Amino acid sequence: MNAMQRRVDAWIAQFEEGYFDPLTNLARLAEEVGELARDVNHRFGRKTRKPTEPEGDLALEMADILFVLCCMANREGIDLDQAFERMMEKVEHRDRDRWTRITPTP
Repeated sequence: MNAMQRRVDAWIAQFEEGYFDPLTNLARLAEEVGELARDVNHRFGRKTRKPTEPEGDLALEMADILFVLCCMANREGIDLDQAFERMMEKVEHRDRDRWTRITPTP
């Protein structure tokens, strides 16, 4: 994630405007999540896309979300690698007995 954050920061640094404020970034994130939701719904849900509408790109929609998250993290000085490690420690401890484990086959 650090490499992504540095790449996003280098791109944003080219422009006088810099990073958007937190509320604008949050609105952008909501917009991107909505686009992903629309594509998932078209592919797997009950709402099919219009015949004239191009097929969406799940990977690109997910990457758009990552870009906005990097912008938000960079603006607030958050290291996403460290944050991700903290989150994984939390779920690995909290949810370790929550789900049915796969039994290894001999």
